[in-house]
Amino acid sequence: MSGNLDPELLERMVKEARLGRLSRRDFMRYASAAGVAGAVATGAWSSKVAMAAPKKGGNFRLGAHDGNTGDTHDPGTYVTFSMIQLAHTFRSYLTQINPDNTLGGDLATSWSATPDAKEWTFEIVSGATFHSGKPVTQDDVIASMNHHRGDKSTSAAKALLKDVDDIVKSGSNGVTFKLASGNADLPWLMTDYHLAICPANADGTLNWQTGDGSGPYKLNNAEFGVSYELTRHDGWHGEGAYFDSAEILVLNDPNARQTALVTGDVDAVTAVDLKTLSLLKRNPNIEVDNVPSGAAITMPMFCDTAPFDDVNVRLALKLAMDREEIIQKIAFGTAIPGNDVHVSPNMPYWADLPQRKYDPDQAKSLLKKAGHENLSINLSTADSVYSGAVDMCVLYAEQAKKAGININVVREPNDGYYSDVWLKKPFCMVQWGARPTPDVMLSLAYKDDAAWNESRWQNARFNELLLQAKAELDQAKRAEMYREMQVLARDDGGTIIPMFTNFVYARRKNVMHGPDLAASWQVDGARGVSRWWFDG
Repeated sequence: MSGNLDPELLERMVKEARLGRLSRRDFMRYASAAGVAGAVATGAWSSKVAMAAPKKGGNFRLGAHDGNTGDTHDPGTYVTFSMIQLAHTFRSYLTQINPDNTLGGDLATSWSATPDAKEWTFEIVSGATFHSGKPVTQDDVIASMNHHRGDKSTSAAKALLKDVDDIVKSGSNGVTFKLASGNADLPWLMTDYHLAICPANADGTLNWQTGDGSGPYKLNNAEFGVSYELTRHDGWHGEGAYFDSAEILVLNDPNARQTALVTGDVDAVTAVDLKTLSLLKRNPNIEVDNVPSGAAITMPMFCDTAPFDDVNVRLALKLAMDREEIIQKIAFGTAIPGNDVHVSPNMPYWADLPQRKYDPDQAKSLLKKAGHENLSINLSTADSVYSGAVDMCVLYAEQAKKAGININVVREPNDGYYSDVWLKKPFCMVQWGARPTPDVMLSLAYKDDAAWNESRWQNARFNELLLQAKAELDQAKRAEMYREMQVLARDDGGTIIPMFTNFVYARRKNVMHGPDLAASWQVDGARGVSRWWFDG
């Protein structure tokens, strides 16, 4: 081996080869160019790559939480995790979050912008096909994006594309987004799970009803809220899709999910029951993946509804929560404290603001100032929201008693929670998946006119800054804008954020994955079905 060899370079080559992105021939060629002796390169391939290389075959069964019978194939209505998991399995996107949390291409092979970031052009991969056999074209991409645009759109992603003035063809394979104002994050925004690419109808509308997709697996049967059966799409344009077939089984009950994994009825599960995590880790047939993330638990309060229309009440409820106790007793240490700001420490532009502490005396003082001493309110939750969701709310209610607050925990049905409770009841508990940048998260759920503005919060200065920061190319100025937005959200906003949760899921010992796991969603960024494989 040459003395000039960069050891990190060899490790990166090994990593790429293990993920199937580098053939043995190319591995040996690049190793030679890097100064690696032939025998050493052969040994590295044999010991680090060949033994761990993805293998094709088998039927993979995933037990997924959070599914509803009211789910549909309309990407604008995606809200439950089971549909997010399914969407990333049978449909494609322009871009994707890689296992190492960098931005990568899916249907788009490259993208570029004008200097003011007002025009972005995405080049579409050649040869991609839908499961019906129809080629993926520029028209399909344009129709898929337009589905979320316009006055008549009811899509939850409508706010994300509000600044898009037009989407047009560019050359033979390009699609250009023309924006009213610059957006430096547009390629990241394209990873949003609503923005799946579906086939276009002749009139330019979207054909989402048939369940056709261009993802790694073809959907053969769908019983919403129950189960989904898929087979490998031989025309898949990307890497992976190692299993011959897959099943996604909706198991909302955490005990049922865990039992199914232990007995071998499924090969992997999402959202393990944290109360029995230590016991599960002792099972020699099970591997647990514990991935820090930007996923958040939120408790939105309707800011236009009494008593939450008073900022003193909102602050009192934030101060009446002991986050550290919740993390230790409910999350069993698998989380970091929230600060009532929906930007996590592993996101860009996170502002290191003073951490809000449990202060029931100050909370009581604020309630007195608001004229709401001995406040009594309802808090809705459901078991399917988070492992230990009901217990968390009960613990919070106990903590709040010291501030003179009576919180009545309402246990809602699992089925229909996100259609009947969230955005409908004035105080509830929600679990959010991670978003790649602050702009995506804040535009989706905190912008004044966002369909998912879950607290109905209206703050003119916040919205002014959000618009300015989106187009700001000076990173220092952009960081300062995001800092001010986070201060406003923490001190005036209507959302309590108890914690940012780790993604804790588990698999049978024979289920393998690469060295990294995406932190955007459970199960490797909701792409485990296509990225993982069986060992043997």
